[in-house]
Amino acid sequence: MKISTLGEQALIFLSLSTRDTKNKLSSISEVLHILSDEKGFVIFKSIANENENRSEMIRTKFKLTRKQYYTRMARLIKTGLIKKEKGIYFLTAFGRVVHRAQFLTEIGLKNYWKLRAVDSLGLSKDGRLPEDERHKIIESLIDNKEIKELLLAHNSNTYSNSKTNSG
Repeated sequence: MKISTLGEQALIFLSLSTRDTKNKLSSISEVLHILSDEKGFVIFKSIANENENRSEMIRTKFKLTRKQYYTRMARLIKTGLIKKEKGIYFLTAFGRVVHRAQFLTEIGLKNYWKLRAVDSLGLSKDGRLPEDERHKIIESLIDNKEIKELLLAHNSNTYSNSKTNSG
């Protein structure tokens, strides 16, 4: 089965494990743990922004101690999200996928009430809104192509399960 969007790829990669530099498996919980830490999250986002990936700049901007900074950096490297080359940190391929998933999550949060409206569309007298009407409403409410594609799939649960299980 062909994977058509980065969002779908992100969901698949987040459901799989990655290998760190010592060939030890990093789990999804380890990845989410470092990103759920506010300091780890801002460091990750700063590295993703190529203009803000210097150690001193990140430490100063976010008022991090050396220990706070290097502890988070070690965890980001261990989980396979970033790597260091010639003194500069970069997102790995896996890190780029996770960053894209994080971006889509932010868009989802910005559109939370629109997404709630989409959830309520199934509440007609027969329990379902006609598919063409649902499609028109989603097209008019949602701007992001990847989120729109996800919502327009016939059955969102079947869609996400079939995509993540086809590895």
